[in-house]
Amino acid sequence: MIQAPKNLANLPPYIFGRIKTLAQEAAASKLDVIDLSMGNPDLPTPQPIVDRLVDTISNHSQTHRYPQAKGMPKFRKAVTDWMKKRFDVQLNPDNEVCSLIGSKEGIAHLCASYLKAGDIALVPSPCYPVHFYGVILSQAKPYLLPINEKNKYLPELEKIPEKIARKAKILFLNYPNNPTAATLDDMSYIKEAIRFCKKYGILLCYDNAYSEIAFDGYQPFSFFEVPGARDVGLEFHSFSKSYNMAGWRLGWACGPEKLLGPLTKFKSYIDYGAPTFIQLSGVKALEMWPGCVNELVAVYQRRRDYLYEGLTQLGWSLQKPKATMYLWAKIPPAFVKLGSLKFCEKLIKETGIALSPGVGFGEAGEGFVRISLVTRDSRFYDMLVRLKKFQGVNGVTIRPMSGAKAS
Repeated sequence: MIQAPKNLANLPPYIFGRIKTLAQEAAASKLDVIDLSMGNPDLPTPQPIVDRLVDTISNHSQTHRYPQAKGMPKFRKAVTDWMKKRFDVQLNPDNEVCSLIGSKEGIAHLCASYLKAGDIALVPSPCYPVHFYGVILSQAKPYLLPINEKNKYLPELEKIPEKIARKAKILFLNYPNNPTAATLDDMSYIKEAIRFCKKYGILLCYDNAYSEIAFDGYQPFSFFEVPGARDVGLEFHSFSKSYNMAGWRLGWACGPEKLLGPLTKFKSYIDYGAPTFIQLSGVKALEMWPGCVNELVAVYQRRRDYLYEGLTQLGWSLQKPKATMYLWAKIPPAFVKLGSLKFCEKLIKETGIALSPGVGFGEAGEGFVRISLVTRDSRFYDMLVRLKKFQGVNGVTIRPMSGAKAS
């Protein structure tokens, strides 16, 4: 019998695919769906970026040809210029930047370029799923590091058994964090993580996809702002959230050549990199920073404030995030026994509201849901009205979001 290898066959069904299917079924049955399950920006890509794409395809005859796997020089130079301007981090565009077909692709290929069967990777739980599945697909083993309110959503490195630490090859860190929206107050934890990785010879993969989606004056930092970071780590960035370019599939990895080289080499055997016209659009996006990003952040902050207040009125337990486009909320007490997946299934079927079950991000995510701030402002009012009825809450008045446009 022809079969897929066990590392692929043993993966569970992608839980977000299940939620998406239920949302589609609800829509097909004429139920009005409010889909907040994926971090899939609803706002359009800024027009100057789109214009650059149209101009590049229409007026430049060489854009149809294969690009360099590591990214075209102009793109890599734009990235290093931005890193210097944004974080005061100096990188060499020749050998310290690699373009990615989205950071998800890059992280999966990082696992493939560094891990072999039997290796161990240290993976927070809950986590962005590719941090876990990338390890499994590389035939390595994830060692889960639970993160929660008690440990301030920071992996407790000191609790990792010595035997595990000595076998570990990669440590994943992601702040601002998906799905929990946790942030770092300062660089002290990263300094601790760098010392840990130096001691055991571990590569630190720092996923910084949400560095630009931050509120109330909070400023996420680059991993490379921390002394010693270049000795142990790589940093990943994405255009998906900061510029509403999720479907364009563009990102980058950066760091010292000795650590970035294996990923760049691996990718050269797998793909030819992001299309030239997409990379040039990315250059335009970086040139537009921070103007268009500030406008986007203002929208997410308005939505965050409104939904946080509304959910709190309805008895939900959650923290107001300093960053990301998500709220990480506990399941209302009356529904805790259902578990996060069954709660989300019930919610879609009865109200048309689609959220992400916390268990889809790892075992430690059970009991929570992730809510993405990715629909028209007026729809958050609709959502709260439906939740009020679904929960049977009395004595609470739901008011529309100030300035929200009608559905």
